[in-house]
Amino acid sequence: MDIFEKCTQFTTAKEAMEQGLYPYFIPLTASEGTEAEFQGHRLLMLGSNNYLGLTTHPRVRQAAREAIAQFGTSCTGSRFLNGTLALHEELERHLAEWVGKEAALVFSTGMQTNLGTISALVGRGDIVILDREDHASIVDGARLGMGEIKRFRHNDLKQLRHVLEKLPEEKGKLLVVDGLFSMEGDIAPLPEIIPLCREFGVRLMVDDAHAIGVLGGGRGTAAHYELTDDVDLIMGTFSKSLASLGGFIAGDENVVHYIKHHARALIFSASIPAPNAAAALEALKIIREEPDRVERVNHWGAFMRRELNTLGFDTGNSVTPVVPIIIGSDELTLITWKLLFEAGVFVNPVLSPAVPQGRQLLRTSYMATHTQEQLERALRIFEQVGKQVGLIS
Repeated sequence: MDIFEKCTQFTTAKEAMEQGLYPYFIPLTASEGTEAEFQGHRLLMLGSNNYLGLTTHPRVRQAAREAIAQFGTSCTGSRFLNGTLALHEELERHLAEWVGKEAALVFSTGMQTNLGTISALVGRGDIVILDREDHASIVDGARLGMGEIKRFRHNDLKQLRHVLEKLPEEKGKLLVVDGLFSMEGDIAPLPEIIPLCREFGVRLMVDDAHAIGVLGGGRGTAAHYELTDDVDLIMGTFSKSLASLGGFIAGDENVVHYIKHHARALIFSASIPAPNAAAALEALKIIREEPDRVERVNHWGAFMRRELNTLGFDTGNSVTPVVPIIIGSDELTLITWKLLFEAGVFVNPVLSPAVPQGRQLLRTSYMATHTQEQLERALRIFEQVGKQVGLIS
């Protein structure tokens, strides 16, 4: 058997291309926050994670320029050896204080943060418990950890209790959940999860990749519920609200110290370049100084949920600026995506198995910098396309 045979047999993407329904790897020729361009075609950007609109902020751009001038374009080494800058440690101090923890550790990407953290903590003989809709990086981190994996239905507290009741008391246990689930925009019920963790001796890690800058005044899901001290580890990324690239884990100093010396994804990866660290640090400063950005992105999320529901669209259980339009089939999702794209609205089609069968959707997300005029224009296009494909009447 030729190991490349599977490559020849993989025709799904090419078939979608031939039908003009391939929605991935779209090479944008311009991206200005709330709008983008593809081959001269202007698009309202409703598919970005740039929740606070800071990627184009003059101060963020200037911070990156100054860091390049001082440090160059790369650290050319891992954090473990020659790749740690004073700038990285300054960013870690600010991040830890922002999310309310003793210490933080910066990784090169959000994916690597979860891979490194979970696999460092969960070894042979340990157990990691996951929500079935946790991000792929959490799942892969659990697989790397060599421990046993247990899963429970999305936000199903009854089944979570059932899973925890069966776990051996003597084994180390880590529960990992997304704070803000990135596809459907709902939130993990931490006030109910935390008592279960205490009852069964389970440590809790919350992935706040999409919640930093959005929930809890920008501090994340635990802050949203006023339960920061009850969450053991808070993970975040820079590629959403913090307008850069990278990730971090925050928690008790001794735990972060352990991860720092055992996370292979940290030790064997080059550190984030100075301009990325400087951009994230400046973005964090702006969030502190301009809390209205967090208020505004949530205002637009609530506005779009209300208006889309009024038109007749199903937006699921979203309570955040991530607002799905649930369609229910791969084919209709792709057709609707294509019509919206041609009409000037960029959204993200999410197909099975990324979501369960029957939950295929268009993922829309909003920025603090969107305008009323842009969103009203988008709603007119949603209505037109929704009626065309029979999603609404």
